[in-house]
Amino acid sequence: MRITILNGEPESTSAFEAYLCEVARRLAAAGNAVTTLALRELDLKGCSGCFGCWVKTPGECVKRDDSAQICRAAINADLLLLASPMTMGFTTALLKRAADQMIGLLHPDFIIEGGEVHHRARYSHYPKFGLLLGPESDSDAEDIEIATAMWARMARNMKSSMVFTAVSDRSAKEVVNEIALVA
Repeated sequence: MRITILNGEPESTSAFEAYLCEVARRLAAAGNAVTTLALRELDLKGCSGCFGCWVKTPGECVKRDDSAQICRAAINADLLLLASPMTMGFTTALLKRAADQMIGLLHPDFIIEGGEVHHRARYSHYPKFGLLLGPESDSDAEDIEIATAMWARMARNMKSSMVFTAVSDRSAKEVVNEIALVA
């Protein structure tokens, strides 16, 4: 299985970073092709809502940054693992900025799906989504539920589904085993 990890951890020496490295190592050892993108190391200008990725440079951001690398890695994956410590009850701005720049993976035209308006698919394949969270000391079940619901909506908008959410208080081995079951 091809797995792309979008690592939204802003600190390279954090406990969550070490945990995520262990998850990636175990996923690779299980025979998966793992690509990890440390978002803190990429040049991401952020989406300005200019629609250029739809009309000027279809599928790619008009700002010349590293978003094309993220989009290619995401669309070529079987599983897109969104990984982030929680900050003020939600995922980091790094992860949200990267996700916003994936809008070009969809077509600008709208369709009705399940009674809702969504963008039409640009590609025939979209990855399944997984969410791996590093909770804060005061994170509670509601924080996890809200983050999961938001990212599940993004997965739905990206012609996919959220197949699991895990929290880093579980062992890396348990998380890798769960990924093997759902992906």
